[in-house]
Amino acid sequence: MAKGRELKGRIKSVENTRKITRTMEMVAASKMKRAQDRVVAARPYASSLTDIISNLYTPDLAERFPLLRQPAEIKRAAVLVLTSNRGLAGAFNGNLIKEARNLLARLDGEKVDVELHVVGKKGLGYFRYVGRTVAKSYIDVPDRASIENAGELIDELIDRFANGELDAVHVVYATFKSALSTPPVTQTILPVTPPKVEGARPDYILLPSADAILTELLPSYVRNSVYKALVETTAGFYSAQRNAMKSATDNAGEMLNVLRRTFNRARQAQITQEIAEIVGGAAALQG
Repeated sequence: MAKGRELKGRIKSVENTRKITRTMEMVAASKMKRAQDRVVAARPYASSLTDIISNLYTPDLAERFPLLRQPAEIKRAAVLVLTSNRGLAGAFNGNLIKEARNLLARLDGEKVDVELHVVGKKGLGYFRYVGRTVAKSYIDVPDRASIENAGELIDELIDRFANGELDAVHVVYATFKSALSTPPVTQTILPVTPPKVEGARPDYILLPSADAILTELLPSYVRNSVYKALVETTAGFYSAQRNAMKSATDNAGEMLNVLRRTFNRARQAQITQEIAEIVGGAAALQG
């Protein structure tokens, strides 16, 4: 019955694993819902900021506001890569790292001096492993990120761009489209390039003045772009983790069915063999 005992041990092990993955699936689903609510709350404000800047923007403003400066040539750029501190989320972090690698390869091919900033242990571990220099790393950004957390990541880069030390700042993050779709994207947040406005522009009453408003609004717009990237990446991570744990739980259930069928067949074969031996023995005694 050695095989039967071995199967029983494997069944018990898979059952314990399924309990763990099911629990992790439920925890990830709960955190995903809260993160998704933060994404939904952040998007209208981000959209309104974009609309206001787009409607206020004119080409001559770029000469007065450093964050609107459009460099003739990109020589120095910073790349901010957002990843998670934890794994067990399928290809989530791998896809973000792949997007970042493609961006870095393109910038390196254009002879751009690239400065890499990484959020999350997974991205930091990868770039250290491949020998890529990381200018700054952040592994203590909370899941419930705030606009202050976004400022800690981007304020220094804003100042350096305004002073002419950088020509561009790119952010690599995951967009939360749905619970099943969180593709990585690259967004250029500096220089600020508002989308073109089609049709008539709304007539704003600006107090105290357009210049004073844009002086405060442009840094807020960049910080909010990073904040939105943080909350979308967090929602994407928990969505990917929930999907990965659900797949693991389903696979464990299928494995249990196979192991139980195998155990039952082995048990039935042993019982049949024992009955045959008993019948054979009784026949031998009868003579």
